[in-house]
Amino acid sequence: MTIKEATSVVPAAGRGGPRLLPGLLVAAGAAAVGYLVNLRFGAASPLVVAIVLGIMLSACGGNHPWLQPGLRFAATTLLRIGIVLLGLQLVLADVVGLGVGPILVVTAGVAASFLATRRVGRRLGLTADRSLLVATGVAICGASAVAAMNQVGDGEEDDVVTAVAVVTVLGTVSMIALPALGVLFGLDEVLLGMWVGASVHEVGQVVAVGGAVGATALSAAVVVKLFRVLLLAPLVALVALQRRTSGHVRKPPMLPWFVVGFVAAAMLRATGGLPTGVLDIGSVAGTLLLAAAMFALGAAVDLRSVAHGSRTALTAGTVGTVVLSTVTLAGLALTT
Repeated sequence: MTIKEATSVVPAAGRGGPRLLPGLLVAAGAAAVGYLVNLRFGAASPLVVAIVLGIMLSACGGNHPWLQPGLRFAATTLLRIGIVLLGLQLVLADVVGLGVGPILVVTAGVAASFLATRRVGRRLGLTADRSLLVATGVAICGASAVAAMNQVGDGEEDDVVTAVAVVTVLGTVSMIALPALGVLFGLDEVLLGMWVGASVHEVGQVVAVGGAVGATALSAAVVVKLFRVLLLAPLVALVALQRRTSGHVRKPPMLPWFVVGFVAAAMLRATGGLPTGVLDIGSVAGTLLLAAAMFALGAAVDLRSVAHGSRTALTAGTVGTVVLSTVTLAGLALTT
């Protein structure tokens, strides 16, 4: 039984209070494990660890009906709150400091990657929803972007897990390939760092690669990556608008509230009025909420369905990753 199906069979009066507690406790435990693994192995995204734990729960038959109300709450409400808190990680002044050239280059790379991944995915037979999620994860910021886009799309849990698996694999390959190519091409530390931020998918992977190259590369990589994260808001809003105006059966809000909250959180940080301690707490809380949501999504997957479409999704994601890396490297080399 999927999370969406479970929602329809849980009585309205039973969706709150004690009925939520079992599923929320299990999701919280998985999120904590993901966070601790990330502390020990920086490149291991807590969101990816959590979704793997959810898949393991499903595979072992542990996704019992009494967990469903809490897992559904985690996969919807906690996910959206986590996306809002993600905005607190953005430092808009640093993004503006990149300059017009790099900003335009990264925007063009994200757009080209998104469109190429969707087109290739559809030509290879991926469903519209699965290709949308893979394209978003490749172009923007991995698992969190996939989860955010699915809030305005119609993808099932299997589509989310497939997309997360694709960006995790490709991001891992990029962690190895980009530094090697950087040496081959003779890139300086700043340009290599910016290329890593523009091309590697997960934030944790960007930090790991940038840190391995050097402090200067790390700083450049993180700023560029955060700009890609910022592009999540307009991309989700554009997809929501397209679905509302194209006669789609499900019409998401013109501007989803979590997108508004994401932008508001980024602007709130930009005021400089939030103490460092509050920002640190917000960052940890956002990560834990997103990890709990990914666990809930993973707990509802059908592994056979994921395996069936993974090869095609990986091919589409690979094309999108190559497009993203090529466009951004060429553009950054000309503008920096």
